[in-house]
Amino acid sequence: MVDDNGSMANKIVTIERYIFEQQISNDSDDTGELTNLLYDLALSAKYIAKRTNRGDLPEILGAMSIPQTDADEQMDLNQYAETIIHRLNDHTGRLAVMASEEHAHIIPIPERYPTGEYVLLYDPLDGLSNIDYNVSIGTIFAIYKRMSTGNAHGTLDDCLQKGANLVAAGYVIYGSSTMLVYSTGNGVHGFTLDPVIGEFLLSHPNIKIPSTPRYYSVNQGYQIHWPEPTERFTKWLQGGDGREPLSLRYIGSLVADFHRNLLAGGIFYYPADTKNSERQKGKLHLLYEAGPLAFLAEQAGGYASDGCQRILDIQPTDLHHRVPFYVGNRELVEQAEKFMRDGGE
Repeated sequence: MVDDNGSMANKIVTIERYIFEQQISNDSDDTGELTNLLYDLALSAKYIAKRTNRGDLPEILGAMSIPQTDADEQMDLNQYAETIIHRLNDHTGRLAVMASEEHAHIIPIPERYPTGEYVLLYDPLDGLSNIDYNVSIGTIFAIYKRMSTGNAHGTLDDCLQKGANLVAAGYVIYGSSTMLVYSTGNGVHGFTLDPVIGEFLLSHPNIKIPSTPRYYSVNQGYQIHWPEPTERFTKWLQGGDGREPLSLRYIGSLVADFHRNLLAGGIFYYPADTKNSERQKGKLHLLYEAGPLAFLAEQAGGYASDGCQRILDIQPTDLHHRVPFYVGNRELVEQAEKFMRDGGE
């Protein structure tokens, strides 16, 4: 079990074992369905990691006319990730409905399969445009309990829930190593995939955002499109009032930027801007990106906002509701809200 410092001393702890022990100690999943759903997502991550680690090899091998033994290799990477998550979760009887950033509408459970009490929302591969440059990309997931009653199939309203209703959320980062980070409302825990034995092993128990932030992460290439409060906030982060400046670190892959700041301290933000009419409302998806990462941030002692209100309190109005997003150390995000509210005066 976890000791007083949150470590699993002298134990090799697989993700399956950790989730199961949390279930027992917290008595929060007496049916075991949430536990098994998390297992299924970990299995999905193993499949996707295997493919992402091959980079362009499937395409190169195909160009050399070498026969493919797996039809999945013919899919593009995003389609492959989408298909794997779908296939591993549509038949288990654990889910009432799914939704994906890649689909315009909800993904119903096929009629031939039973439905369950949970709702799964996911972004199969966030930051995919970076894969050609060997930059880390990720999968993000969010789990709710259904709101509809009975054994019927889930509905759109089951998916359109506030982040405050989340029962679990997490992400997988595919980088120099593959890590799965998740929370069920009892802290944030990270697991690193050991490719030799094919298991996620506990490597980062009870993650807390460091109290002293180090980095700010934003695409300053869009600065000419920012409103004045965002520019003033950025100058404040750079030490504009004599405070110790933060260092700029921006990868352009949401999961990777969030993961670094989760471990090192800081703030990531993607503000509204005037580049086009849609971006004035924000760019990031509330259900598939901002919501689950906000849940993790708060579980790690941080905070997330759209610049005006807590992300987890925003009621989504459609599956692809977009928001401005500020996430990281609480004092930095609250300072961002102050600048958005009154210019920081």
